[in-house]
Amino acid sequence: MHVTPGDVATMSFDWGSIKWFVTPSRVPGAGSTLGEVIINPGRGHARHNHPGAEEIIYVISGEATQMVDDGEPFTIREGDTVHIPKGAYHSTQNDTWRPLRLIVTYTPGGEEKALESAPDFCLHEAGAVPEWSQAGR
Repeated sequence: MHVTPGDVATMSFDWGSIKWFVTPSRVPGAGSTLGEVIINPGRGHARHNHPGAEEIIYVISGEATQMVDDGEPFTIREGDTVHIPKGAYHSTQNDTWRPLRLIVTYTPGGEEKALESAPDFCLHEAGAVPEWSQAGR
């Protein structure tokens, strides 16, 4: 199956956005989830975990502070990969002025459904472009 960014919906949150390209609910027979995550400058997602799946993060571009399993936070940059074991608490914070672009996988897939219950969740149909506003204005 060939997927382009315009083929899939965009999830947006106050910290950024996600496009899930492969999910078990979208691709018949898929056992994992793969998507692109963008964390906006000065934003991040709070400490959380995925009890049913491990997560792998690959940094396409940008820099952030990553915490895994309540350990000491460390810097991640372009080309870095982070493995988050099933159930481990983690967070990512972009304190730079540039967007952070990540490829994220969940194994097994399906954990992306939990994001739909976030209070700041918004779903934009395929082809739509989310609008962002400057904080504090």
